[in-house]
Amino acid sequence: MLDGATTVIADGLVASGAPDEIAGAAGKGTRVWILSHMALADHPDLEAKALAAATGIICPSAHAAAELRARHGHQDIVVATPGAVEADPAKGSQPQHIVAVAALLPNKSQLELVEALSHTQDLPWTAALIGSNDADPRYAAEVRAAVEHHGLQNRISVTGELTGEALEDQWHRADLSVLISRSESYGMAVSESLAHGIPVLVRKGTGAVEALGKTGAGTALELPETGNLTNTLRSWLTDPALQDRWRTAALKARDHLQGWGTTAAIVLKALT
Repeated sequence: MLDGATTVIADGLVASGAPDEIAGAAGKGTRVWILSHMALADHPDLEAKALAAATGIICPSAHAAAELRARHGHQDIVVATPGAVEADPAKGSQPQHIVAVAALLPNKSQLELVEALSHTQDLPWTAALIGSNDADPRYAAEVRAAVEHHGLQNRISVTGELTGEALEDQWHRADLSVLISRSESYGMAVSESLAHGIPVLVRKGTGAVEALGKTGAGTALELPETGNLTNTLRSWLTDPALQDRWRTAALKARDHLQGWGTTAAIVLKALT
């Protein structure tokens, strides 16, 4: 058992699986904070017990905090939104290049993006789905099959997980970023996009809307409303004025992104 001089930050998934241990540690004087990314879909009773026993709760967004309160009632929650790392602005591509940076998972809705892009084949563009193929191999196979089914192998690349220079190359080539997860606590890919001066499409009702904020650097879509994503992509691809407006807003947003130092300061203030 940890001694009373210790402060611990436990991930919500771990903490919710061990509420008795959380209570035991807190009862002996250990300060146990729970970092809850989002309310758990399963075992709300265990989650509630762990949250009640903890010294405090940290969430990465107001959206995630609201979901937790809706599930468990009033909670005193510290919101510490993720920071962004300063990056060089993207140069873009011809034809326009679209990126979706997320592991290939059903929640991330890459199939929805592929389907929408399949209805814009009369326009010039390329796209890259950048994320792990191993998190859900069956879904990843479905995404690749959809690309082949629509004959888009030469236009949509399924890159797998990228890091370092390979990932930066994709960011610097990009003109538009898409994160249309069905649920998202915050959406760090949105902040990374804005750090590169790249506008973003996100799904309404998720924490990604909070990450995009009121920057005007893209838009939040009501999905899966029929044709909404396709129509938005088509509008952007065919309207240079819209491209310039979103791009200008994204470049402006770079100057106002929160750094990780601010995130750390919020957490440290709470812990002390």
